[in-house]
Amino acid sequence: MTTTYVILLPGDESRWESASAEHRAAMYGVHQEFSDLLAARGHKVTGGAELTHSREAKVVRRTGDSIDVTDGPYAESVEQLTGFYLVESDDLDDLLRIASMLGGEDGAVEVRAAVDHSGSDA
Repeated sequence: MTTTYVILLPGDESRWESASAEHRAAMYGVHQEFSDLLAARGHKVTGGAELTHSREAKVVRRTGDSIDVTDGPYAESVEQLTGFYLVESDDLDDLLRIASMLGGEDGAVEVRAAVDHSGSDA
């Protein structure tokens, strides 16, 4: 059965901002290799994006009829969500093996199944 998975990419935004052009190009190369490997193994990327810096985020909170909008990330943290992929797959184990290449030597990625409401009244 094919499932849609979200691959969440946390990262240290300050390290990315200070990275050299060569380091950035190498990381983009890893992402291209990731995409190529997914396609070669029968997984399908259906969406995804690199996200802007969390300082550009807007946090919206609603309390009753009041709506408050504040600048900056939802949570103060060294790591923020830096990007994501949506991938359709029927082989989670293989997808996890491939996704591990995005975590680098000391990082991690989060892989979660998306809830499928297509067959329900929800």
